[in-house]
Amino acid sequence: MIIKMRTYEDQKEDIRRREREMRAKTQEIAPLPPVVNPRRKKKALASFRVFCETYFADVFYLKWSKIHLDVIDKIERVIRNGEIYALAMPRGSGKSSLFSLAVIWAGLQGLAEFIVLIASNSNRAENILKDMKTWLETNELLLEDFPEVCYPIRKLERIAQRQRGQIYNGVPTRIDWKANVMVFPTIEGSAASGVCITTAGMNGSDIRGLARTRPDGKKVRPSLVLIDDPQTRESAQSEAQCAYREKIIKSDILGMAGPGKKLACCIAMTVVAENDVAQRLLDRTKNPEFRGERYQLLEAEPTNIALWDEYRQIREAELKNDGDGSKATAFYREHKKEMDAGAVPTWEDRFNDDEISAVQHAMNLKFRDLEAFLSEYQNMPARDDADGEYFDVGHVAAVSNRFPIGYIPDTSQFLTAFVDVHKNLLFWCLCAWEMNFNGVVVNYGTYPKQRRSYFQLSDASPTLTTTFRGVSLETAIYKGLKELIEGLFNESYMREDGADIPLQRVLIDANWGPMADLVYQFISESPFRARITPSHGLYIGASSKPFSEFTPKKGDMVGAHWRIPNEAARRSLRRVLVDTNYWKSFILARLKAGEGDIGRLTLDGAPEKHTLFASHLASEFCVPTHARGRRVDEWKERSNRPDNHWLDCLVGCAVGASISGAKLPDGQDVKIKRTRKVATFSDIKSFAKRVK
Repeated sequence: MIIKMRTYEDQKEDIRRREREMRAKTQEIAPLPPVVNPRRKKKALASFRVFCETYFADVFYLKWSKIHLDVIDKIERVIRNGEIYALAMPRGSGKSSLFSLAVIWAGLQGLAEFIVLIASNSNRAENILKDMKTWLETNELLLEDFPEVCYPIRKLERIAQRQRGQIYNGVPTRIDWKANVMVFPTIEGSAASGVCITTAGMNGSDIRGLARTRPDGKKVRPSLVLIDDPQTRESAQSEAQCAYREKIIKSDILGMAGPGKKLACCIAMTVVAENDVAQRLLDRTKNPEFRGERYQLLEAEPTNIALWDEYRQIREAELKNDGDGSKATAFYREHKKEMDAGAVPTWEDRFNDDEISAVQHAMNLKFRDLEAFLSEYQNMPARDDADGEYFDVGHVAAVSNRFPIGYIPDTSQFLTAFVDVHKNLLFWCLCAWEMNFNGVVVNYGTYPKQRRSYFQLSDASPTLTTTFRGVSLETAIYKGLKELIEGLFNESYMREDGADIPLQRVLIDANWGPMADLVYQFISESPFRARITPSHGLYIGASSKPFSEFTPKKGDMVGAHWRIPNEAARRSLRRVLVDTNYWKSFILARLKAGEGDIGRLTLDGAPEKHTLFASHLASEFCVPTHARGRRVDEWKERSNRPDNHWLDCLVGCAVGASISGAKLPDGQDVKIKRTRKVATFSDIKSFAKRVK
């Protein structure tokens, strides 16, 4: 008998065979466990509320409020009927959990093949998806009733590599389990087979062009989009960011489904600030398609203010002395009936362990931070400009003359510019003027120039220090001023009639204490020194001594609420002192002047080009204040402190024009009509051709 010896290659083949058998054994997941409770599953799929109550009772452990019941109903209508809603809920109402479960509920029964969940940023969106994955991996009741989805997910055992080889009855399940994507397993007969869920942040590049090819080769685009808080606290404070995010929602997101396809969309949010994204979408007059609904923690506040004031005093005194608020709670318990009179809470079960009612909880939130209570819990922020005047961003259309940017009317006599100095950027503005203060904002910008249409000083990129690497901040600012000022003065400016027009004066902000000496040094060393003036803005309020009460000294230059004292402030340079309250009101009046009025200020370019610039102009509001027998419009920053730097630049340009001799005619408050040329298409073509 001849015994054949096994070779090394035979042994290797045996090992490979055993590995294939083991791999096939671990990759094949058939058969699926049976559904434990078909009746329970059927009821849950028929009702989103029942689904939440059945499988996620630990998430929603309090009784539903009437807000929740209404929102749940609207979410179900969005998913089933393809409707669109924008819903503002009080902070802490569980809107993120509701949206996460709505995605799972819709996906489990295949009501949408491709679902997108969008959050304020991509990190938050990925964290929400991570929570959904955890529920699908660990929820035992879901596994019992939805084995066609949860069992293949469980079999991965959180080992992502297994998703590529997993099969069911020999067919790949094609699960996808990435950071921002979740694709349900492809299982024959499953309503959820191949459903794709993806997340994204509120960024146009993350959202545009979303599409996916299913295992059967069918290409699908999103048909259901849920947006959980479309803004951050920082973005809500920026007019430009709010406009940008509103545009993303209305253009990029609502266009996801593609031509001729209906998109279901629900937005859950909380109002953070006046005119933020939430406020805009809730406005049924301006955005009726979103059918905005505003929910509040208190539909009506208590009417017994005296008792609540007494409660507040007791509570604050107690907390200041390291108390726990129990004395105030005892006072409330004693007078609860009188103190609750008139109050209408929307969620009776929402209060903390050391509180005894939803009304007390709401009033404690109000006493803690009134501004936050009104915006984030009542979704009705108080207008901080309610009693004053301001530049309405929407008014930019009225002051845009639609000539190309850089256009200078043939009636203009000179140009002025202003530079606002900051650590990261230099903001600048250039204006053309007539002697009667008819003006045009010819151009504006930053140094270094920003690559984005919407930005804030705090997130600028590039900055001065990244542009001039390896040098100190002082050197970077100096170099930036040198580049910017040389560019402004060396540019050739031409009026509509072809005549050259001079840049007569540039003012540079010298108010920033640490860099004031640097500004004076730069000006004193500049070849354009004779036409550059350091500027110091002063807040002259109603109780301050007005410029008119200063006795001029020999050699002083005095103008309309500005003074150039006869002194060498630094480095033998004279400075201009400016009453900023007066000049901001002056600029507002110029922008609000009607067509044909003397002293009207307009902007070159189309309105849509000036969204960010307009937000700077709208960053402050004025309140009429009386003191010392006089009335002064005192200008204040909005509570969310948006960027205001181009407003300062425009004020500086106007002061420069006044120093150069411009003034309104006598009786400046009276509207004096004159004929003013309006841009025509042929005008624009002619100007563009001449500039080219």
